[in-house]
Amino acid sequence: MRRAEDRLLRAFVVSSAIGCASIVLLIFGFLFATAAPAGAELGVWRFFSDPSWHPLEGRFNLLPMFVATVAATGGALLLATPLGLASALFSRAYAPPIVAALYRRLLELLSGIPSVVYGFWGLVTLVPLISAWQPPGASLLAGSLILAVMILPTVALLADAAIAAVPAATVAGATALGLGRASTLRRVVLPAARPGIVTGVLLATGRAVGETMAVLMVCGNVVRMPASVFDPVRTLTANIALEMGYAFGLHQASLFATGLVLWALAACLVLAAEWASSGQMGERRA
Repeated sequence: MRRAEDRLLRAFVVSSAIGCASIVLLIFGFLFATAAPAGAELGVWRFFSDPSWHPLEGRFNLLPMFVATVAATGGALLLATPLGLASALFSRAYAPPIVAALYRRLLELLSGIPSVVYGFWGLVTLVPLISAWQPPGASLLAGSLILAVMILPTVALLADAAIAAVPAATVAGATALGLGRASTLRRVVLPAARPGIVTGVLLATGRAVGETMAVLMVCGNVVRMPASVFDPVRTLTANIALEMGYAFGLHQASLFATGLVLWALAACLVLAAEWASSGQMGERRA
């Protein structure tokens, strides 16, 4: 009886794994097949060397939107990573248990808010504040700030889990050696939790790269290379959302090529997260 259950469970998990892997490969195959006409007619280099993005004029430069995506994500990480790490340390090392539990529930609630709500809040609150300082308000800065708020719970909760996974004996040993709380956290706990923290940051990066609605509402959606954080920009995801409804032919194939670039970015982040979670980063630095 037990062997039959084992075989049934094994068949179920193996088929589930094959199904998940097939979905990923099918999505890649679909994107590659639909983007292939643009690649064959324009060549890959033109997506990064054309004078601008004007599909009706046969110009398909993705570079300004690629730079805007990377810049908005980078700005969000610069803000969310230290705040998320501080939040995790607060809930694990300084807050009373009841306060820490309530704080984690608030972070979980924050992570569950739909992106359109964040975008609406940014549009009616954040953009006017930036506009009063430096018009037009809808800008790369607004996009980075809204993304930072959105990925902060991911960074904080995963860093919290990584710190919680550090063996209690390790912390007790550091305390027995006479290290204070701050020194124990800085010299023992954070290095031990580094792979999990880095994985959380990379997963948050993936969410920031793929975010569409919020950045579409606050970034201004102007296709140009940003010269400052106050310039309006358009990200790759926003470009697809704005133009897919009326695109056809080569224009539509170019939008699928945009999706292929996003898929490649996501794949790179997953590989980086896998490398970080394997502990190789900590071992190499040790």
